Amino acid sequence: MSVTTAGLAPAPTEHLLDDVRLAVLTHTPGASARWELTAQQDGPDLLEVHSDGETEIRLSVPLGDAVGFWHPTRSWSRPLVADWAGLAHVSLVEDVAAGCLYDSTGRSMLAFAAVDTVPEAVMRFGVSEENKTFVVHLTVPAGVSPYRMVFARTAPSVAAAMRGLRTWLGAGLEPVPEAARLPVYSTWYSFTQDVEESAIEAEAALAAELGCGVIIIDDGWQELGNGRGYPGVGDWRPDKTKFPDLARHVARVREFGLKYLLWVAPLLLGPEAECFPELSPYATAPAGVPGAQVLDPRRPEVRRHVVELCASLVADHGLDGLKIDFLNEAMVYAGTPAHGADIPDVGTAMNVLLTELRAALEAIRPDVLIELRQPYVGPGMAPFGNMLRADDCPADATANRVRTIDVGLLSVRGAVHADMLMWDPEGEARSAARQLIGPLHAVPQISVRLAGLSEEHRRMVAFWLGQWRRLRPLLLDGEVEPGRPDELYPVITASRGEDCVITVGADRVAVLDTARHRRITLVNGTAAERLVLDVTGPGITVELVVYDAVGSMIERAQRRLEPGLCALAVPPSGLATLEEAQ
Repeated sequence: MSVTTAGLAPAPTEHLLDDVRLAVLTHTPGASARWELTAQQDGPDLLEVHSDGETEIRLSVPLGDAVGFWHPTRSWSRPLVADWAGLAHVSLVEDVAAGCLYDSTGRSMLAFAAVDTVPEAVMRFGVSEENKTFVVHLTVPAGVSPYRMVFARTAPSVAAAMRGLRTWLGAGLEPVPEAARLPVYSTWYSFTQDVEESAIEAEAALAAELGCGVIIIDDGWQELGNGRGYPGVGDWRPDKTKFPDLARHVARVREFGLKYLLWVAPLLLGPEAECFPELSPYATAPAGVPGAQVLDPRRPEVRRHVVELCASLVADHGLDGLKIDFLNEAMVYAGTPAHGADIPDVGTAMNVLLTELRAALEAIRPDVLIELRQPYVGPGMAPFGNMLRADDCPADATANRVRTIDVGLLSVRGAVHADMLMWDPEGEARSAARQLIGPLHAVPQISVRLAGLSEEHRRMVAFWLGQWRRLRPLLLDGEVEPGRPDELYPVITASRGEDCVITVGADRVAVLDTARHRRITLVNGTAAERLVLDVTGPGITVELVVYDAVGSMIERAQRRLEPGLCALAVPPSGLATLEEAQ
C-alpha cells in the first residue's frame, strides 16, 4: 500500500513529512514543475519531480535537539554548519546528494538520498539563522526530469536510517565477486613507485600465505612512472626495466592464488607522454594533481580512448581488474563550455563512459574487479565498481575507521575497503595492530614490506588477518551500528543472529546485549589495559579467551557477567572471545 500527494510549482509549494517541510520551486522563467511524494509501506518515501526548468528542492526541519549532520564526504568536519557554509557540488564522480540530521541520542531527524545521482547538482545545507531550522537546498539543472529522492522516516540511529535507504537503492543489484571481499596486498605505501617483478613476486608469495586474495600494483609499473607528480602519464605501457614481460609476471603471481590488478588513471595526461600531442586537444584543463592535464569525458574521442586503453590492459596482460584512480578530476569541466562535446554534462558523460567500460571489461573477464575511491563511491557508481576504498589516510587508524564507516553507510553494492595499511616496522607490534583494528569493519589492504617485517610483526599480521577472515560474515554482512558520526564512531557493533563483534576505538563503555548475543568478540583498539562493558541483558556465564596484539593467548577462564557495568582485562590491541557456557 502507498499514499501519494502532489503539488505544482513555480509558486513554492510545501508538504509536511514527519517534522520535515518539503518545498519545490523553479528558477527558470516560464517553467513549471510537478511533484509527487509517495509514502511506501515497505520502503522509504519517494519524491519524484518533473520539471522543464532549473528546479530547487528545499527541505527544512526544526532544530530541536539536533547536534550533527552526517554527509559521506565531510571527513573531520562534523559540526552543524551555517546554511551559508554547507556546500557540495555533486555528480556521478564527485560527492553525493545524501545526508542525515541527528539528535543527541543519535536518532535521525532527516535522512535522504538522491536516486538520480548522475547529473551535476548543487546542494547547500546547514542551520538557518533566521528561521532556527536546519535546511537542505538541492538545485537541479534544467533538462533533468524526472528527478527522484528517497526519505527515511525517523529511526533510532543514523545507521538504521541509512540502512533503509541503502536497501531500497540497492534492490536488484547483483552481488560482487567473491574476490572483492578478500584481503588485499597493495604496493603503494610499501614500494611507492619503486616496484619491479622479482620483489613483487616475493611479496605476493608471502601475502598469499597470510591469507590475501588480491594484489594491486600501484603507480610505478608504467613507463615514466618515477618521481612524484604525473607529467609522464598517458601511454600506460609497462616499464620494461621493471617488468620485462608483464603478462608472464602476472601469470606467475596468479599461480599463488592471487587476483592481479593494476593501477591506472585513464583521464590524466602528462606532457612527457608520447600520446600527448594527439590527445592534448581533448585535455584543456589542468588536473588537481601536479604535472598533468585532464581529458574531457564529454568528448567521444576521450571515452573511446579510455575504454580501449583499459580493455587492452586487462586483455594484453591477463589482469583480473583495475584500480581506476582520479575519476573525480573530470569535474574540472563542470559548467564549462563543451566545445566539440556530444554530451554537455560531466556526470552524464561519465555514466556513458563507465557503462561502455564495464561492458568492454566484462566481455574480457566477466568477474572483473574494479576498485573505486572516495569521493566517487556513491550509489550511482554501484554498477561500475565492486571494491570501494576509503580516501588516502596513511598511518591514520582513526581516519581509516571514520572513512570506511562513512562509505559503508551508503554502499548499496560493493565491498568497502580500507585505505592501504602502513605502519612503522620498527615500532611496537601493538601500535602496528591498531592500523588493522581501526578499519576492521572493512576489507583490509596491507601495504608494508612483508619480507622485511620482524617475526613479531609478521605474527601480528597473521593473527589479525585470521581474525578478520573468521569475523568476515559479521564485519561485511552484519548489521552495523557505529554510533554518532560527530563522535567519530568510537564503538562499533556488528551483529548477525546470536553473534556480534564490538570494536572499541576510544575509552568508552561498550553495550553488550546478552539477550540477543551469545557469541561475542571484543576488540580493544585503545591503549587501555581493559574494556568496560554495560551488560544490558540477563546475567550470563561465558567461556572467556583473551589474546594479546600478536595472537598469544593470555587467559582462558569461565566468567560470570551480571547486568550493569563490568571491566574485562584485555590488553591494548588485544582481542577477547566470549561464548555462553554450556
